[in-house]
Amino acid sequence: MKKAFTVSLLFFFSLAASSQKKDYKPIVIGFYNLENLFDTLDNTMINDEEFLPSGPRNYNGTIYFDKLNKLATVISEMGVEINADGLAVLGVAEVENDTVLNDLVRQKLIAARNYKIVHYDSKDARGIDVGLLYNPKYFTVEASDKLYVQLPGGSKDAYYTRDVLWVKGKLDGETIHIYVNHWPSRSGGEKRSAPGRNAAAQVCKNHIDSIVKIEPDAKIVIMGDLNDDPVNESVAEILGAGSKQTDVQKGGLYNPWTELYKKGYGTLAYQDAWGLFDQIIISYPWLNKEQNGIFFFQQHIFNKEYLVENKGRYKGYPMRTWDGNTYRGGYSDHFPTYLVMLKKVQEVKKAF
Repeated sequence: MKKAFTVSLLFFFSLAASSQKKDYKPIVIGFYNLENLFDTLDNTMINDEEFLPSGPRNYNGTIYFDKLNKLATVISEMGVEINADGLAVLGVAEVENDTVLNDLVRQKLIAARNYKIVHYDSKDARGIDVGLLYNPKYFTVEASDKLYVQLPGGSKDAYYTRDVLWVKGKLDGETIHIYVNHWPSRSGGEKRSAPGRNAAAQVCKNHIDSIVKIEPDAKIVIMGDLNDDPVNESVAEILGAGSKQTDVQKGGLYNPWTELYKKGYGTLAYQDAWGLFDQIIISYPWLNKEQNGIFFFQQHIFNKEYLVENKGRYKGYPMRTWDGNTYRGGYSDHFPTYLVMLKKVQEVKKAF
């Protein structure tokens, strides 16, 4: 199995080479599947029994706060080699409610960043949702909504899945639209479950089209655990995310992860094969590197050594929280991903 990969361009060298001695402000946008971040309280409206002290995992406060600390460790380190403030925006998946997100952002390692959250409860049978964490120093929210995903008949046993989270806001003064996704899993087989992911992709695409109709130059970010790879129908055809920047046209989407996936790199592993489900896809206006606004620069898979399992049947995989009902004490069964965006620093003319 090929080892997961971080796009390890030497940031400052590349920046110097491409900037022609211009100054740029880096901004980091990320996504992380937090792998079953549940609190310890019983919610009778959802199926959270396995994550209760009385459940088969013997879940308790000690485990919960250990997991919060581990997740905060990862979040605190993502992108700091590029911007000391770390992540400006982070989409997350597999969270039970806003309580766990508020507990997460209050962890000592990231509390000083003052992260705020956007979250809506969904009708997912397991009770897991998506959410958005943002640093108000870089991002302000103007509007948000949850986009309901109707699963087609026969696509999965469960009738409800996660909503798509849409957030409109200002990133360093520029209007952007963010979609946080966690599409239906491959439970029951990739082919049988594909209609559910295609349905989620279509919900996302329909909303994007409605935005672009009003704002042709809208800067859009689609992020999430898509439970599909960049080459699958949901991503490559329904979203229409292209693999090469030079082929993407106005109104189109660019997927920075396709070529990495084709080389065997990934964010999660199953049966000794890497998948790249955790993607951040962007619209055409991010690609112009000559603009005065924010533009795309680099993509990264965050897979530091401590995040990689070093023993047992999952050796070489992301170090997961659970091995069956046994607490492994890891971080997540997914590696997080992030994009580096740049913005030219406007030269201030001195008054004479």
